[in-house]
Amino acid sequence: MFFGDPTFILVIPALILAFYAQAKVKGAYARYSQVVASSRLTGAQAAYQLLQAGGAGHVTIEKIPGQLTDHYDPRKKVLRLSQAVHDNPSIAALGVAAHETGHALQDQAHYRPMALRSIIYPVASLGSTLAFPVFLIGMFFGGRSSTTFMDIGILLFAGAVAFSLVTLPVEFNASKRALALLGERRFLTPDELVGARKVLSAAALTYVASTAMAAVQLLRMFLLRSSRD
Repeated sequence: MFFGDPTFILVIPALILAFYAQAKVKGAYARYSQVVASSRLTGAQAAYQLLQAGGAGHVTIEKIPGQLTDHYDPRKKVLRLSQAVHDNPSIAALGVAAHETGHALQDQAHYRPMALRSIIYPVASLGSTLAFPVFLIGMFFGGRSSTTFMDIGILLFAGAVAFSLVTLPVEFNASKRALALLGERRFLTPDELVGARKVLSAAALTYVASTAMAAVQLLRMFLLRSSRD
């Protein structure tokens, strides 16, 4: 079975990295969400000022429920901040808000990796949904059609892996922009920037772990497909 074959051992390092990344981001966020920034700006206030300064004043800011659910919607030009980030003047809140603002500024500047990610997204979304079911159909049925289904599954999932790879520079660049803006606008002091950097670095590690997991799963699919030849 796909989740019980010998190749599953390849997933273990990626799983460990994923668990470590999740623990690290939760720990950093919990720590620095309790430290109030000297500027006393909330995440929403910082995001608003950065959007205005970056020429993206048309982007609206919305408050949404949940924790670490913050994101930028390039289609609707909406920056959505979780309640804890939107209303909080903490170092973590400003770091997260500035990171998401970084995505809005990427969109404003037509940052190529972000534009590429938007193009790939529909294919990646379909691929991540259908890849494993189609691949498993090929595994459980014999004959020539089985390898055809497996090949289709691999192609579909390759799109999802490509999306993950393109996401990495988009996320790293958004964090780089965020830290630079927070320092330039003096929303955070140099010492406070250290905390914001820890939060954003931990968040970036989750994307690295996700990409590693996707790459390993694609490798497993190739190995299982090769065993049918």
